[in-house]
Amino acid sequence: MSEPTLLIVAKAPVPGLAKTRIAATIGNAAAADLAAAALLDTLTTAIEVGWPVVVAMTGDLGQAARADQIASALAGCRVISQRGGSLGERLAHAHVDADVGRGVVQVGMDTPQLGVSDYLAAGDALRSGFPVIGPAADGGWWLLGLADSAEAHGLKRVAMSQGDTGTQTEDALGGEVVRLRVVRDMDTWDDALAIAKESRTSRLAHAVRNVEVAA
Repeated sequence: MSEPTLLIVAKAPVPGLAKTRIAATIGNAAAADLAAAALLDTLTTAIEVGWPVVVAMTGDLGQAARADQIASALAGCRVISQRGGSLGERLAHAHVDADVGRGVVQVGMDTPQLGVSDYLAAGDALRSGFPVIGPAADGGWWLLGLADSAEAHGLKRVAMSQGDTGTQTEDALGGEVVRLRVVRDMDTWDDALAIAKESRTSRLAHAVRNVEVAA
């Protein structure tokens, strides 16, 4: 199998709409800036992998934090619009829309601490022929790799953002999957603090430090 498409499913980091759980602690503007930093870190690493990068975007980038920086980073990617109602539907459609026949490795924008090696490991695992899942510490998942994008149809019946989302996803894909390492994704301020410590030179870590200084 040739190099897969790297799909990033993203939401424009608009203040008041982005990272509302984090915003409850640090405010809308700061939470949106964290989300923007995480997206930029994710895009930087994804482009370094060297695979074709597709970004499935929703929301108004013109109103987003760091809009100019994000627009510049997206210049090297194919950007498509998300379509569908539920998150599961949007993910399923994004896999199909991004695929060019070489399989898809999909992540979100909440794991900016990932390295090139994480993506390469997913690509290697995808060659087994089985779906690849990166389990998240909260019971969800941070990466989904599918050799056949049609398999993503099963995501439409998965309840997302729950403690058993990972298990439900595995069942929807037939139960036999390759699992990668467990990663913490950024849903809360505590998550942001922990991820910043893991990747101290990242944009996210710098944004976290700015919030701490301003507090």
